[in-house]
Amino acid sequence: MERTARWREWEIIMDIELKEADRKFREDVRAFLDENLDAELREAGVKTSGISSAHAPLMRWHKILHEKGWVAPGWPQEFGGTGWSDMQRYIWQSECARANAPKLYPMGLGMIGPTLIACGTAEQQEAYLPKLLSGEHIWCQGYSEPGSGSDLASLQCAAERDGDDYVINGSKIWTSYAHHANHIFCLVRTDKSTKPQAGITFLLIDMTSAGISVEPIITLAGDHEVNQVFFDNVRVPVENRVGEENDGWTVAKTLLTFERSSAYAARLKLMLGNLEALIEEADDAMLVKRHAELAIRVAAIEMTEFRVQAALADGRPSSSGSSQLKIMGTEAQQDIDLLAVDTLGARAAVWQPERRDMGSNVDAIGPEETQVILADFFNNRAASIYGGSNEVQRNIIAKVALGL
Repeated sequence: MERTARWREWEIIMDIELKEADRKFREDVRAFLDENLDAELREAGVKTSGISSAHAPLMRWHKILHEKGWVAPGWPQEFGGTGWSDMQRYIWQSECARANAPKLYPMGLGMIGPTLIACGTAEQQEAYLPKLLSGEHIWCQGYSEPGSGSDLASLQCAAERDGDDYVINGSKIWTSYAHHANHIFCLVRTDKSTKPQAGITFLLIDMTSAGISVEPIITLAGDHEVNQVFFDNVRVPVENRVGEENDGWTVAKTLLTFERSSAYAARLKLMLGNLEALIEEADDAMLVKRHAELAIRVAAIEMTEFRVQAALADGRPSSSGSSQLKIMGTEAQQDIDLLAVDTLGARAAVWQPERRDMGSNVDAIGPEETQVILADFFNNRAASIYGGSNEVQRNIIAKVALGL
């Protein structure tokens, strides 16, 4: 897609913030993406309405990045990462969004990998990290449970110690991509006699273990992205525990920091850019006004991301920065989705989920850009809930940043 004038204006802002070495790095990234993102991979990126792209092209892109040594930008070099600075990682995320690169599964490389580097044993790191990098291991996240909402501390999936194993019974829900995963990291209840947070343990579980079953949940967008996972007397070796027994809450908080860290602005700018032609066609002054107001919010998010990255580069981590960006990014995302649906008007009612299948030859009803708009609208309703609801994030900011 040809860049709009607004894209160029935003890039001027970015140029002001970037050092010469970072600008050179950005050019290298763009050259790599232009060379390696073929039509199928870009199609997968464009048609992504969930947190990850279609499985087959996603895994092919994973292999390309692994061969390049760029599959784990956030990992230290000694564990197979790139050794990039915080700003370089931000540039990478932003350019991948701009180029419509497929979105990799975040639960492995982005969550459990960094958590094992921070909290795992040397044996766990040796056993799991190389297979995460290669793509042999695909991970999902076992946190949420039926009836618990966003209250993670209320989980009841039980683990009882039996010799050198834990025996797991219970279920997890909203488990993204469990139908593709061969491993799951779980929070389980190992002590019911103490306060909720103090009786939780963090386990690594092989999804091929006897007693595990996966049932699909089809979302409002018509996607099979999430699932419910059932555990019926599943045996898990004690050596698969991360951290100490009943101290899984500490490990979970470490992982949630990685889950909430993201570069939102590039994806949001792309969404706004895709709306410009549709808004011009609608010829509605109110839609133009809402688009301009959202553009200002996205610019503010981008500058906030720059400030957070600059602070990290100077060794000044922001205690609540990931929470702030999570709130700003997800709420702007939902407002852009609503603007998109309002702009389409009656055309938003067109339901063609098969158009989002890879290689689909079904004729589109309406503009090509509309094919993922309604799916995005439905899928992104959950963005302000998963990863810790935005209400929880506001409590974190009140406590950590404001001392309330």
